[in-house]
Amino acid sequence: MLNNNKIVADSKENFYKMLIYRIESYLSAEKDVLANLCNVAALLYDNLEDINWAGFYLMKDGELVLAPFGGKAACTRIKIGKGVCGSAARDRRTYIVPNVHEFEGHIACDSASNSEIVVPIIKDDVLYGVLDIDSPKFNRFDDTDKIFLEKLVEKLNKYLDWKEVTRI
Repeated sequence: MLNNNKIVADSKENFYKMLIYRIESYLSAEKDVLANLCNVAALLYDNLEDINWAGFYLMKDGELVLAPFGGKAACTRIKIGKGVCGSAARDRRTYIVPNVHEFEGHIACDSASNSEIVVPIIKDDVLYGVLDIDSPKFNRFDDTDKIFLEKLVEKLNKYLDWKEVTRI
């Protein structure tokens, strides 16, 4: 039986360690990319505090296309270099944006979002997409989030065959 209880921890670091451990248990038991991304998005959305969107955009035909997520309906396509997601994809680095209203070219899918973190998904030098998390709180994300969300992407890379993404 799968554990769907909300994760409770004594520190942010321990929370993320428990979250990644739980996510890895799902990833190691299933090979389907779409099923895994759905569960990861759900686990992030259900367990991270003070967020209003968590999910993925995947590369298709040279742009980011909406993939599994938790939250309100979102923008379906983002050009590389546009908004926070497109910038993180173009620059191949994690973006932490304390105030999205000050980010030139920010794409507002949900007007309630005030801060954002985006982690590119790169394996074998190929960009497969981004992990995107939004918050209604300003300054919600910090270096601890960055470190552990990048570790989460490493786990995704370990277990998922991203080449299947083009077949979804």
